[in-house]
Amino acid sequence: MKFKELLQQKNARPYIMAARFGLEKESQRTTFDGQLAMTDHPTVLGNRTYHPYIQTDFSETQMELITPVANSIHEMMRYLAAIHDVAFRSMNKHEMLWPLSMPPKLPLKDEEIKIAKLEQYDGILYRRYLAREYGKRKQMVSGIHFNFEYDIELVQQLFSAQTEYKTIEEFKNILYMKVSRNYLRYRWLITYLFGASPVSEPGYFTEREERPKEPVRSLRNSAFGYKNNENVKVSYESLQHYIKDIHRMVENGILSEEKEFYSAVRLRGGKQMADLPKTGVRYIELRNLDLNPFAPLGVDEESLEFIHLFMLYLLWTDEKEAPNDWVATGDFLNEQVALGHPFAQVKLLAEGDRIFAEMDEMIESLGLFRAKKSLEVHRAQLRTPDLTIAGKMWTIIESNSNHELGIIFGKEFQGMAFERPYQLAGFRNMELSTQLFLFDIIQKGVEVEILDEPEQFLKLKHNEHIEYVKNANMTSKDNYVVPLIMENKTVTKKVLAEAGFTVPAGDEFDTLEMAEQAYVKYSEKAFVIKPKTTNYGIGITIFKEGASLADYTEALQLAFKEDSAVLIEEFLPGTEYRFFVLDDQVRAIMLRVPANVVGDGIRSVEALVAEKNLDPLRGTHHRSPLELIQLGDVERLMLKEQNLLTTSVPEKDQIVYLRENSNVSTGGDSIDVTDDFDESYKQIAIEAVQALGAKICGIDLIVPDKSIKGTKHSRTYGIIEANFNPAMHMHAYPHSGKGRHLTMDVLKMLYPEVFEK
Repeated sequence: MKFKELLQQKNARPYIMAARFGLEKESQRTTFDGQLAMTDHPTVLGNRTYHPYIQTDFSETQMELITPVANSIHEMMRYLAAIHDVAFRSMNKHEMLWPLSMPPKLPLKDEEIKIAKLEQYDGILYRRYLAREYGKRKQMVSGIHFNFEYDIELVQQLFSAQTEYKTIEEFKNILYMKVSRNYLRYRWLITYLFGASPVSEPGYFTEREERPKEPVRSLRNSAFGYKNNENVKVSYESLQHYIKDIHRMVENGILSEEKEFYSAVRLRGGKQMADLPKTGVRYIELRNLDLNPFAPLGVDEESLEFIHLFMLYLLWTDEKEAPNDWVATGDFLNEQVALGHPFAQVKLLAEGDRIFAEMDEMIESLGLFRAKKSLEVHRAQLRTPDLTIAGKMWTIIESNSNHELGIIFGKEFQGMAFERPYQLAGFRNMELSTQLFLFDIIQKGVEVEILDEPEQFLKLKHNEHIEYVKNANMTSKDNYVVPLIMENKTVTKKVLAEAGFTVPAGDEFDTLEMAEQAYVKYSEKAFVIKPKTTNYGIGITIFKEGASLADYTEALQLAFKEDSAVLIEEFLPGTEYRFFVLDDQVRAIMLRVPANVVGDGIRSVEALVAEKNLDPLRGTHHRSPLELIQLGDVERLMLKEQNLLTTSVPEKDQIVYLRENSNVSTGGDSIDVTDDFDESYKQIAIEAVQALGAKICGIDLIVPDKSIKGTKHSRTYGIIEANFNPAMHMHAYPHSGKGRHLTMDVLKMLYPEVFEK
């Protein structure tokens, strides 16, 4: 089959670079001084046996991170980054993930290497068998398994352009068998470029074992890594031969199970080998990537992009020997390269030059010009071995040690996960509440699919239980009309008033002209102007002592910018508190202090704002616990009421408020006061939310000062707003006070069965 010609067909061109990807990454948990962790797998991660993202491999310390299937390497790596963050923050804070494929120093006694403590006994029995058959020490090696599937549209187009095979299933099997053989034949190049296990630590080899002369390029990918016994022989001549050989070895007791076959390439179809004859090959699993200690995630996008290009080349290029001989030659060459010195010139320069020349030809023929840069980087490494990963490692190890290299990079990567613990790597462009929610979803092992990232729309699944969630708190538990009620402030007030709750009196206006005519009614009062359907405090202006006509008109214009109707309401004296109600319980109460600066008698308001905005907790667009303070029209109007300009210099210790409204989304400070409040106020909030028919709601109460915990209040209060999409991040990471993990509460409400296990 001439796949080269098929790939050049016009109809195949749009799908050439389309593929599906998945990744499994193993790492040992260690202490900061590079010793195997003595702790168990983190219990906060739930049931590891069924966890879709974080499991344990052979040992209790060997954590395995698994990405969902993605349609791009970039998307797959985003998930890996997020899962990495979750893993680090779920572990003991004094532990890290060892960044090297070769394990750290191992205990003298085998019994001190703990097999994974699984719930399923058959999993424990299998690991005990592996320990007897191969030894525990070889099992402690870690690496990356890269799952690769050509896009089905590409396979369909290639199939349609040929006549030799009658069914696409048969054609696909032929395609993947060819690629598998070529990968095994040319994998020496992957070992050369990405091999990253040059030396072993004490305890890996026993005194009785033969060992190579270290350093080498890749102990893991040599006969000294974790390999099947020599009597395990599987032919890649055809799918039938592959399946038959593995079945035969299981029946004869050479392999205990099908999954004990540890080739650099495994064919994957259904859930088990027995499914392959029916399903055919769906994707292939590449198992020979060492952990790259220079990459925070153990591998980087550029390396995987090159491997993607390499996989196309393996389909493009023809085999030059009979199938079994072709694979045997590859085994021999890979062993030579794996055991070569990291600085040694590879002896396969001629073949390497030919591979890169043919890849050049493929790039030109298929118009893959964006791939040239990656190709040139690795072509240069062919003649400069010190630039390969193993070469760079040996440069460091030679003057320091492998152990020290592992500690330095391990601690650095662990520290990166805690630089901004309120964000989730890979998804930092999403709203912060959604990032926190995604963290909880991944940690507890609920499958998640991002349906629409800009809209923060998620699909959750656990077993057959599916939920759809928007903005981390809009769920199926609230019916459609509930957010519509809360979005409309007029309707909200009417519903609450009819239910007997205190709400501010006021008027609604559809035009600026009509609202201006009401100036006389409000000019001498304390009042609030706000858009009818605003959220996050946008477009709100508060006048506590009346207002001039000019200021009144300007505030109206600001409100009408946000909506076609505005409300003018009486100002209720007291302090505003946000009550977060979830499933008929008050989970958090927040005092929000309006955006402000404190004068020092030297700097201007503008300079003081700039300094306060340097706080790492402050950011924009709800990606940080606090928002940057702005100096826009609303803030200038507020300053004007205090006889100040942005260039004014406040007196020392003078508090200058830049907003009347206290929303964190407009630069306010968040202070948790949940434990300070009298239970009766919490009951008011719960009953008000029930009157609105909501399960999740942020409801804002004005409470007379000093009417909180331990003080009788005769139910004096006013409800000024109900929010159907209340921000949760400000409760999780308040400016001061106790953080409240509300996103986890939402997940518990949706999936109580996950927390019952």
